Amino acid sequence: MANSPHGGVLKDLVLRDAPISAQLHAEAEGLPTITLTERQLCDLELILNGGFSPLEGFLNEADYNSVVETNRLTSGHLWSMPINLDISEADVESLGIKAGARVALIDKRDDSALAILTVEDVYKPDLVKEAVEVFGADDPAHPAVAYLRNNVNPLYVGGKVQAIKAPTHYDYVDLRYTPTELRAHFQKLAWRKVVAFQTRNPMHRAHRELTVRAARDRQANVLIHPVVGLTKPGDVDHYTRVRVYQAIMTRYPNGMGHLALLPLAMRMGGPREALWHAIIRKNFGATHFIIGRDHAGPGKNSAGKDFYGPYDAQELVTKYKDELQIEMVPFQQMTYLPSTDEYQPVDEVKPGTQTLDISGTELRKRLRTGAPIPDWFSYTEVVKVLRESYPPRVKQGFVLFLTGLHNSGRDTISRALQTTLNQQGGRSVSLLLGETVREELSSELSFTPEDRHKNIQRIAFVSAELARAGAAVIAAPSAPYDHSRKAAKQTILSTAGSGANWFLIHVATPLEECERTDRKGLYARARAGEIKNFAGVDDVYEAPTDADLVVDTTKQSIPEIVHSIMLLLEAGSLL
Repeated sequence: MANSPHGGVLKDLVLRDAPISAQLHAEAEGLPTITLTERQLCDLELILNGGFSPLEGFLNEADYNSVVETNRLTSGHLWSMPINLDISEADVESLGIKAGARVALIDKRDDSALAILTVEDVYKPDLVKEAVEVFGADDPAHPAVAYLRNNVNPLYVGGKVQAIKAPTHYDYVDLRYTPTELRAHFQKLAWRKVVAFQTRNPMHRAHRELTVRAARDRQANVLIHPVVGLTKPGDVDHYTRVRVYQAIMTRYPNGMGHLALLPLAMRMGGPREALWHAIIRKNFGATHFIIGRDHAGPGKNSAGKDFYGPYDAQELVTKYKDELQIEMVPFQQMTYLPSTDEYQPVDEVKPGTQTLDISGTELRKRLRTGAPIPDWFSYTEVVKVLRESYPPRVKQGFVLFLTGLHNSGRDTISRALQTTLNQQGGRSVSLLLGETVREELSSELSFTPEDRHKNIQRIAFVSAELARAGAAVIAAPSAPYDHSRKAAKQTILSTAGSGANWFLIHVATPLEECERTDRKGLYARARAGEIKNFAGVDDVYEAPTDADLVVDTTKQSIPEIVHSIMLLLEAGSLL
């Protein structure tokens, strides 16, 4: 029998509102609309299907403050992660969003209405407090804090929702189970004990051994429940990961395990995230949940130290174990024993016994270089999937982003670099010069700071698409603002797949030289007031402090600069 849902009742709003869905759909056509972001869409899906039970909507101000401060809803139910619908002040005013208003929530992928929100309140959250209380620090090195700073609108809208329909998915539909469906599956198979395993990474032999051992020790079955919503920037894409999971499921004894996908937007919130994950798995019917060392940790903070202690997550879940009513299974670090060809928990290995391990860093290096990955570490079919999606470095795409003042030599360097890379061969080479992109992609944009930023993001989008396909991309806009360059880098790292190789090159030719050699006379026109928002004259150029390479045409020839860039690529094993 599946575990009881959190709060006692599974809030499957799609099932609840099915009798009136047609009526709600008709009503939505006449309502103001909010188009959901990717994170909001993930959150709404789990609100609608009951994965976030006992929630029935986005948190109002009282519940939000209670969750941030106490890990509880005002009802007293345990809940550790704020689930918010953020909105701009302009949208609040233009859409007439206030208490009592009804708003349709729209899926941006197909412009369909998924639900109607009845507004309870509109409030201004303390985002710094949210960062400190929920994630432990207001540190932009934490991806969730960076998201709060860079992506979240200043106002939150609270209220319950009525379901029109669940979001439509076109990938791995047979593996997407709602809590109601998964509970029915467990009941059909007579699974009474279910150990859920959370992952956002590919699985290898050690993970299989770990989950099988957990099931054997507890006389249970295994639910492999990976996240396929938003994970940590730079993670392996979910298409590749799901193919890995499908491959590894064949290695489980028949009837022992089941694979189901979870459309969760992770926050990488460590202890609070672990508590949240446990509640979600309880709603999906699991009776046990594996929590690992530094569960959902984001890595290092700005000081180079881990955000969370290795066992903080386990300790917080243990604190609430009686209330949670889902048993935590501590993650056991597994190691390979070549003498017996088996994996064992590290703490059970006798002193002096030979062990073998491959770290995540070493695995990525072997994938990058094409070095062999031994059978004792992973399965042949898993390695095949990973190699298909992540070719060796010499076959991966990359982005060379050249920034500098007008007439600094960016265009000349870029053209020479394009010729050199074409001569090198092995990849298609795409050149995105600032003026060319302006003419072809952004002709309607001006040179205001806002339009400059938008232009850079368009260049980043195109660059990511090309790099993901294995191209060498040379992008050479002036890009005078630090925040625009950082946003472009984030786009490449998060969306370019195996081509997420970013190099920032500052063409630091001095302003005086740029102006002295300006044959077009643009600097003179800018100083005369004929051209506005001209970087270096009446607009700022924020010199990068994080460039991978700094060059200067007054000190180096173009061939020397191109050679230094080629050496940079070679050092990264891309040539």
